[in-house]
Amino acid sequence: MTLIRNEDLIQSVADALQYISYYHPLDFVQAVHAAYEREQSAAAKDAMAQILINSRLCAEGKRPICQDTGIVTVFLKVGMQVQWEGSMSLHDMVNAGVRRAYLLPDNVLRASILSDPAGARKNTGDNTPAVIHTELVPGHTIEVKIAAKGGGSENKSKLVMLNPSDNLADWVVQTVPTMGAGWCPPGMLGIGIGGTSEKAALLAKEALMDPIDIHALRVRGPANRIEELRLEIMDRVNDLGIGAQGLGGLTTVLDVKILDYPTHAASLPVAIIPNCAATRHAHFVLDGSGIAELDPPRLDDWPKITWDVGPRARKVNLDSVTPAEIATWQTGETLLLSGKMLTGRDAAHKRLLAMLDKGEPLPAGVDFHNKFIYYVGPVDAVRDEVIGPAGPTTATRMDKFTDALLEQTGLIGMIGKAERGQTGIDAIKKHKAVYLMAVGGAAYLVSKAIRKSRVLAFADLGMEAIHEFEVEEMPVTVAVDVNGNSVHKTGPAIWRERIAESRKLQVTNG
Repeated sequence: MTLIRNEDLIQSVADALQYISYYHPLDFVQAVHAAYEREQSAAAKDAMAQILINSRLCAEGKRPICQDTGIVTVFLKVGMQVQWEGSMSLHDMVNAGVRRAYLLPDNVLRASILSDPAGARKNTGDNTPAVIHTELVPGHTIEVKIAAKGGGSENKSKLVMLNPSDNLADWVVQTVPTMGAGWCPPGMLGIGIGGTSEKAALLAKEALMDPIDIHALRVRGPANRIEELRLEIMDRVNDLGIGAQGLGGLTTVLDVKILDYPTHAASLPVAIIPNCAATRHAHFVLDGSGIAELDPPRLDDWPKITWDVGPRARKVNLDSVTPAEIATWQTGETLLLSGKMLTGRDAAHKRLLAMLDKGEPLPAGVDFHNKFIYYVGPVDAVRDEVIGPAGPTTATRMDKFTDALLEQTGLIGMIGKAERGQTGIDAIKKHKAVYLMAVGGAAYLVSKAIRKSRVLAFADLGMEAIHEFEVEEMPVTVAVDVNGNSVHKTGPAIWRERIAESRKLQVTNG
């Protein structure tokens, strides 16, 4: 029998969540760097440079890789020979660890979990409860796999019940483009095959806990059908030309992980769950000897990337920018923003439009005339920070609000993550506004450009409150111009064609 203290599991969970908040797995860093070195698309290369620089900054400063510090998912394998010293339930211990991690004063993590999801959607304040999967197994240890999964990538999960005769790889390749870029590629695809619908989803999630090893597989060659599928799907998805952040390029996925399970003769359940550029997971084992030890990686293991867009970027003063000026901006162009902007996400948009519909004035200080709004829910500041990590959230969630907000407030521009849907693009074109894209997965780097921050309204919404940021040379890309042209449509189309031409040449040249 092994005796494990309640406190050992609690503190180990807390330590692991802190660890993964600021340390990328090194296999991921190495895979992004290899993709960066191969990349031929300037826009995609810029995005990966920001992701790699952000990763190193977070490792140095021990601050979150992404402002969305995730919903905690835990896979527990509990040995049947384990006994506990303490009276807490297993789930209570895990949630106590989550609570301790997310409220740690030196590195406060953003609380994103809402109770009553179909009703009041009230923030629980400490990111609990976690999603916990427990398995009893022979043995006398506890194996823990823990991840913090961002909402942007989790929202792109897909599940289908295929016919047994259907081509699974075809479905994946057809489905990935429908996921857009809100999952912050480059990342991994976790795929679950078989079992039942819920089992396939669970397999896909657990597959993402494995390290990136696709290049080693390619060198040695596949040994079974699952490994063949991994290589086929990775090559075909990358041939789509979606690229980093959906801007068009050579690398969309860094690896494809697949787990399978026996299924019914009439069924072929398949689930896809992507991992974003803020891939966060850790594994540890408790054997009764105390708290798990997680060795920090060496900073020398990060590539030394420099990134300077100054010579080719347009500098923009947000305090004096005009509709005439934004009409000259071209999709794909890099801008460096300085001046004041307001922030707002789903909850703030909903409340603002409710006030406007009732004829009520907007809160004091909230004036969108000739201003930009940044879709962000920042992490709270610690130590001497102006604001914590403050990367963009998925812009498509704001599409349904865009037309009314542009029409009624004088807003001329928006900043967010990934593409806009057609509803959003139509509103942007109608009102001659613009949409700018910041890099998802570079939240700490973005926060370095924020010089001042204050809450203007809706403080009760927590991270969804409206802030006023004063920024200095915040890097963004023009994603949708005043004519409704979208770089997320043109970029992948160009690179898909280039990749196809390259493939033809390879075949022709033997």
